[in-house]
Amino acid sequence: MGVINDDAVSIDKGKKAGDPYVITVNCPDKTGLGCDICHSILEYGLYITRGDVSTDGKWCYVILWVIPHSTSRVVRWVSLKERLQSFCPPSITPFYLGQSSPRATSSPVYLLKFCCVDRKGLLHDVTQALDELELEIQKVKVSTTPDGSVLDLFFIRDNLSLLHTEERQDETCRRLYEVLGDSCISCELKLAGPQYDKLQSISSLSQHDAEEIFSFTLSEKELRSQALSPDITELKRATVKTDNSLSPSHTLLQINCVDHKGFLYDIMRTLKDCNIKILYGRFSPVIKGRRELDLFIQNQDGKKIVDPDKQDALCSSLKLELLHPLRVLIRNRGPDTELLVANPVELSGRGRPRVFYDVTYALKDLGICVFLAEIGRHQATEREWEVYCFLLEENSRFPLSTRGARNQIVDKVRRTLMGW
Repeated sequence: MGVINDDAVSIDKGKKAGDPYVITVNCPDKTGLGCDICHSILEYGLYITRGDVSTDGKWCYVILWVIPHSTSRVVRWVSLKERLQSFCPPSITPFYLGQSSPRATSSPVYLLKFCCVDRKGLLHDVTQALDELELEIQKVKVSTTPDGSVLDLFFIRDNLSLLHTEERQDETCRRLYEVLGDSCISCELKLAGPQYDKLQSISSLSQHDAEEIFSFTLSEKELRSQALSPDITELKRATVKTDNSLSPSHTLLQINCVDHKGFLYDIMRTLKDCNIKILYGRFSPVIKGRRELDLFIQNQDGKKIVDPDKQDALCSSLKLELLHPLRVLIRNRGPDTELLVANPVELSGRGRPRVFYDVTYALKDLGICVFLAEIGRHQATEREWEVYCFLLEENSRFPLSTRGARNQIVDKVRRTLMGW
């Protein structure tokens, strides 16, 4: 059988208070490993300050300097190390006929159903509690009754793969009772049934809204009006270019863009979906709010990228993902106001981490209650998207019918998602 190297991942604390933690991954190489690493680092609420990647095509060495996005959030370093180790290929490949390398099995989906009295910030408080328990939210169906009660359906997976045990289930319900207090009416946890499959798609998304939120292009007009930048009044270009003159066997990919949360994940996700291999890379620290990185890359066949059309397609895809990694739209849904947030799904089917967490945090900070919430998938522009829908409650501080209040909501949600 393949042997998993327990020393493949190490996490070392900085020498002084405030210094970054150093994550080192030393294991056999595979296409997409960088994406898997960056996805987990983003999921655990960490920010990559700088890093180096090198590989000979068979073995890779990755070193990343990371800091928590929030000083108030406790990072589960042991759990992160175990997660990163699960992505590392075995150091000894299987040699017996019919044997395969051991892989981490995915936890089944469970339905967490609870009823309570509504209040401001409730949805985010529950989301934060699930995050602290290492329970990953797959789908959500939240509804508010006329009498002010909330019925929430959270479809979750356990990153610790222990939710089948009575002890883990009791721990989850106990934690929710602590968060909800006396307002909690009931709490139930069980394996998800057919109702989970029925929530895969977003039925309320109209064709007009789909075109507006998904059909972004790189025209000059949209670069100026739609790009997610710290100051949307100033044009913030993303520069992506290739160079084949510096190496006989590698293509140099150079990227310069405004920094944002998940910056490296967006790049690695795009390269993984395009079957591009990274042979060497250096991620420089942020300078005046911008990121620069150089990557030496190859096609899946181990050759440099010489086709001009493929070079242009890769650069265009990266520019689009760096300028529009998340789409935010606020609209009328009959007499109500709905907030839509969308992000592309990896070809593997995995969505972007912590989107629901960040959006509910932004709404809680604004003092806005959520009447209905839903997560689903939508197929558009030849790819799959994860879509988050929030039906917002009117309040005196934010009269949702005014353009100023709506712009403020969109701006707050965008900045929270992007880490600005």
